[in-house]
Amino acid sequence: MAQEDKRQHGPDTAEAGVTVTGSGNATAASGGTAVTGYRGPAPRSDRSPDAPVHLSDTGDAIATAGAVANTGYIGALTMQQRAPQEPTPWPHQVGVIPPAARAFQRRAAAERLHTTVDGGGTAVLNQLLTGMGGVGKTQLAADYVRTAWNDGSEAGGLDVLVWVDASARSAIVTRYAQAGVELCRADPNDPDNAARSFLAWLTPKAGAKPCRWLIVLDDVADPDDLKGLWPPDSPHGRTLVTTRRRDAALAAQGRRTIEVGLFTEAEALTYLTASLTGHGHDESADELTALAKDLGRLPLALAQAAAYLIDTDESVAGYRELLADRATALADAAPDRLPDDQDLPLAAAWSLSIDRADTLKPVGLARPMLTLTAFLDANGIPQDVLTSAPALAHLTAHRTRTGPEHAGAPDPVSARDAVRALSALHRLSLVDHDRDASHRTVRVHQLIQRTTRDTLTPHQYDITARAAADALIAAWPTVERNTALAQTFRANTTALAGHAGQALYRPDAHAVLYRTGRSLGEAGQVIAARDHFQHLTETTCHHLGPDHPDTLTARNDLAEWRGEAGDAAGAADAFAELLDDRIRVLGPDHPNTLTTRGHLAQLRGRAGDAAGAADALADLLDDRIRVLGPDAPDTLTTRGNLAFWRGRAGDAAGAADALADLLDDRIRVLGPDAPGTLTTRGDLAFWRGEAGDAAGAADAFAELLSHVVRVLGPDAPGTLTTRGNLAFWRGEAGDAAGAADAFAELLPHVVRVLGPDAPDTLATRGNLAQWRGRAGDAAGAADALAELLDDRIRVLGPDAPGTLTTRGNLAFWRGEAGDAAGAADAFAELLPHVVRVLGPDATDTLAIRGNLAFWRGKAGDAAGAGDAYKQLHVARRRLMGENHPATLAAWGSFAHWRGQAGDAAGAVTVTEQLLEHMVRVLGADHPHVPIIRSNLAHWQKEAERVPGLSGNDRS
Repeated sequence: MAQEDKRQHGPDTAEAGVTVTGSGNATAASGGTAVTGYRGPAPRSDRSPDAPVHLSDTGDAIATAGAVANTGYIGALTMQQRAPQEPTPWPHQVGVIPPAARAFQRRAAAERLHTTVDGGGTAVLNQLLTGMGGVGKTQLAADYVRTAWNDGSEAGGLDVLVWVDASARSAIVTRYAQAGVELCRADPNDPDNAARSFLAWLTPKAGAKPCRWLIVLDDVADPDDLKGLWPPDSPHGRTLVTTRRRDAALAAQGRRTIEVGLFTEAEALTYLTASLTGHGHDESADELTALAKDLGRLPLALAQAAAYLIDTDESVAGYRELLADRATALADAAPDRLPDDQDLPLAAAWSLSIDRADTLKPVGLARPMLTLTAFLDANGIPQDVLTSAPALAHLTAHRTRTGPEHAGAPDPVSARDAVRALSALHRLSLVDHDRDASHRTVRVHQLIQRTTRDTLTPHQYDITARAAADALIAAWPTVERNTALAQTFRANTTALAGHAGQALYRPDAHAVLYRTGRSLGEAGQVIAARDHFQHLTETTCHHLGPDHPDTLTARNDLAEWRGEAGDAAGAADAFAELLDDRIRVLGPDHPNTLTTRGHLAQLRGRAGDAAGAADALADLLDDRIRVLGPDAPDTLTTRGNLAFWRGRAGDAAGAADALADLLDDRIRVLGPDAPGTLTTRGDLAFWRGEAGDAAGAADAFAELLSHVVRVLGPDAPGTLTTRGNLAFWRGEAGDAAGAADAFAELLPHVVRVLGPDAPDTLATRGNLAQWRGRAGDAAGAADALAELLDDRIRVLGPDAPGTLTTRGNLAFWRGEAGDAAGAADAFAELLPHVVRVLGPDATDTLAIRGNLAFWRGKAGDAAGAGDAYKQLHVARRRLMGENHPATLAAWGSFAHWRGQAGDAAGAVTVTEQLLEHMVRVLGADHPHVPIIRSNLAHWQKEAERVPGLSGNDRS
């Protein structure tokens, strides 16, 4: 078939078809009637178009298409019907294809749209482009149509193209009617019938010449608008629909659905670069990428931003500042004249969709639900947050209420209602509601959020922000079994805090701010927790004042995580200052004051005074019982801490006994699966190991691990810690290689869950290196610790306790690898740093002194080692007591190195004193007593073989 000129027909505007005579004048557009005078009966005839109409004397009347206008009296009116016009020849276009947008890009969705055969080899005749407003669905459809319309091939070309603005049913009928008039002699005075005639004409007929047609239904707003108006199935025809709707009714009957999303980062950068080139903008790719991120890579937003930048000559940095200003409405960032024939500024792009969603069942809930989501994380809101009791209460109070049927008190909104409201928003592409059982999350574009927040009054704004915070707290799991979910909750709080401004501090600091910081710490991100509470302390002090209880609570949490991050001395000082303020503001018996006393005692122990910590906790326990009662959770926690520091003070067996009693009470009060109960079980296993039963500790941790996995989940930080303890005690029970393998297996899980720089990750690397060394690979342990030390310094700083510990371990394994003198030098260099950071009496300081003495002896200075151990024994006896295992170990080492220095007789004397003390204090059956007896026998033989001076001094 020869190609003819492809003509484009919109609505006709020429005046023709009716001639009016008489005293007045009348003008009628095509298809209309203009009448002057009073109109009586008006019989129609089939006379020629020139038949006159006789009117009485009156004034003027003008009627537009399809209307009647008259003035005065009309005695008689004779009208005539236009003869049907001949069908327009093919190829023929009805409606106007939107022009291509500036810097239009072919995207993945376009490639799929142009694929005419599906994966099964079936021709795709009906396609549905769906997505939120502003993603470029119309532009993709227009590109597809231009390609199809300009394809002159016999197989791919078109005979008829109809572009329909489908935003309302009346618009669809009007365009179909126009096509019917132009293509199949339909009656222009009966649009409904003309539309039906056109659809019937599209239906293939036996023996008729095939017509290759394409119907585009652009921006379908309501599936009901297409009832009875869907183009028929035809092997020669194609239908393309663009819509924000995601109703099942639209996707039925084999229509291929193509989701149109946002620009990729590369597409957004390309678009902005092309749009701004030549307009005086030379911003870097990084600046343009940052702008695209601020706008959520939404094509409509990028187009209007580019127009604004060009029209105003604003810099990209200045425009980003405008966007970041919460006091500036998004509408203020729109250009005066919209680009690419766009109809609406960005801020208004979704208003009709929101109105429609609010009319869907349950009526009136979509808008308040969208408002609630506007304060949370655009990338994922747990559905449980939006169906929590506070969320339902907010939806009930703010349901859109119209008409008399909504008078009176509102019915409570149910969780099912809330989910259906989310579904309504999803159907209008205002949110993405993932209802998969393992996720159940809601995502919403950041600009829809911004536009929604811009509509709120200050009072509505603050109420909604507090409601979102209440919903987060209500839905936040007490036990964070799912680390990804915990991160999602923290991300939502961060987003909320960024949007809410002062709302989260009026009338007080909201609990969600504290929950977020503690969640960070519990996840092992102790530095992030410390930084979070540093910021929270500053903001609460600014908003509420330094003595407000919420400010004091933020200071308490800051000090706690400061200590966990390695600054024990600084944390102790902070708790001491806080205690004074809490006593002054709250009183000595306030629970928060007692909590601060507990933290201060803990820090005292970590600074080296284990006995002092135990004494302080014993005093605190009496006050806890008096104020709170014996079964209060804080009372039970204090009992656990007291047992721990008694163990650290040397009474491991006593600590185990105390924890066994505490475990019974934990189970009775809290239940077997409570986090505190599981913690006590772990502490009990640990102190059983410290009391000498390493195998029993390993068995207890193995049993505990199964419970922890069930209660907390396999990736919970508590689970990972339990796995580490199990590996440690298996090593202590004699399986060093197994311990190394277990830590090697654990490490990638810790990295995945907590991140490579988390303190627990670094500690796991240290444990792995230690057990590799103890399994025989001293050089490998040293190499691993050297790498770890660099990361410790980078992440924690050179003076963090963990960094100092790694330096000590590195020195030790260098010595074990054969460099005793180097190990001694390294410990000598490390000691003053440890004294400066931790103090001369800290437990770790004493440990460094012991290692220094040992490697001096190994390097050949046995006498110097003996003297150093003698001094260390005196210090440990003073600080820890004469029965502490570390004190006894220093006593034994003093004897050993005295003998190694040539004074076998002196070694015998010191060892006899040690043996007598251990038998008297620990009993003859203590597992270390046989070792001391063996050492004594050795030095007695040496003294007989090489007579020397009789050592008669006591250490």
